[in-house]
Amino acid sequence: MKLRIYILIILGLFFVSCTNDSELENEISKIKVDFVVERFDKAVLKAQPKDLPQLKKAYPFLFSKQVPDSVWVNRINDTLQDMLLTEVNVKYANFKDQKRDLKQLFQHIKYYDKTFSTPRVITLTNDVDYRNKTIVTDSLVLIALDNFLGADHQFYQNISKYLSANLREGQIITSVAEDYAKRYIFQNKRKTFLDEMIYFGKILYFKDLMIPKVSDAEKMGYTEDQLNWAIANESAIWSYFIEKELLYSTDNKLHSRFIADAPYSKFYLQLDNESPGRLGQYIGWQIVSAYAESTDEDPLSILQKDSEELFRKSKFKPKKNG
Repeated sequence: MKLRIYILIILGLFFVSCTNDSELENEISKIKVDFVVERFDKAVLKAQPKDLPQLKKAYPFLFSKQVPDSVWVNRINDTLQDMLLTEVNVKYANFKDQKRDLKQLFQHIKYYDKTFSTPRVITLTNDVDYRNKTIVTDSLVLIALDNFLGADHQFYQNISKYLSANLREGQIITSVAEDYAKRYIFQNKRKTFLDEMIYFGKILYFKDLMIPKVSDAEKMGYTEDQLNWAIANESAIWSYFIEKELLYSTDNKLHSRFIADAPYSKFYLQLDNESPGRLGQYIGWQIVSAYAESTDEDPLSILQKDSEELFRKSKFKPKKNG
């Protein structure tokens, strides 16, 4: 009888939570945001050298004064650039779904930050500079579409598989959200492994708030199998970090082992090749989420929280296997 009551209580709380989430999303969906997606990539594809002054006038911030016009004329006439722009145009002839995703992101940011102004959104190419797929400023969102053509695209043949895996359409909105997260996060220090985990955990928590319809796997840049591996091994990962006394370590190698993009995480154990990279980010996400769930604190203020205090008050306990 007691078990049945307990189950009913849990189910009741679950349905209340779902109802509250639904009401919140309904409220956010009514927030007005107006913007157009400006296709600089399409403009360059169609341009002739004589059109350069017009392009410079429309997009002055994309033309450095240190770069002579001759460089741009050469780009416009270059067959490789033409091929790159053509591939982008084929893949993204229609940007309707991506604009919807961006609108929902902006609505969520505006809900949590009343001072937020809808930016100017511009698509372009950047010679597959996958370290700078998107750029966000106070007034601009730049999206380099040649970094989102699909993991197996011919342009990515010389890029490591673990990196090219995320050069795909689904990562556009998560990349933009991550750039915004970095503008809201404050941490006065990132010296220890714990500091690093919390910092990246805050980025993922921001994604939870701002792009809730995106899957957890997509937020992490994982496959579903990789995410399931992290979930199933969460307790073991945490035990390893504790037993090896890694939390307060300032060893720089920990970043490449557990935080940075990598084909797998480096425990120096037989299971390494089975693991996804960036497991330190995943654990940081769980810590920040645990803190958020245990307090009624304003979500954006959580992003400003000192990592040590956040960790202590989170009372984080990893999920047990099974």
